[in-house]
Amino acid sequence: MPTCQNCNKEWNWKQTIKKTTTLDPAMTCPSCGEKQYQTQKSKKRISFLTVIILVPLLIQIFFDIPVIILFSLLPVFAAIVFLLYPFFVELSSKERYIGEQ
Repeated sequence: MPTCQNCNKEWNWKQTIKKTTTLDPAMTCPSCGEKQYQTQKSKKRISFLTVIILVPLLIQIFFDIPVIILFSLLPVFAAIVFLLYPFFVELSSKERYIGEQ
């Protein structure tokens, strides 16, 4: 779970989902109120995590699985990604962009 870089309080699963599903990149810490930003490293890891949703399509390439089963696996994998997502979030006190040191 992400930890605030200002007050070192760990966010819970619900807080993390609530804060990361907005369009604003700045997330306010529920404990101290300081703005936090998702790190670039965290964003990369999460992008690889979302590829898991496509696993049923890869399975279809190698095995002859009925389409109904294939489409029923998509929501299962999407739920797995949704449940694991907060565990991959890391926070920073400063907003950094791709390529910045």
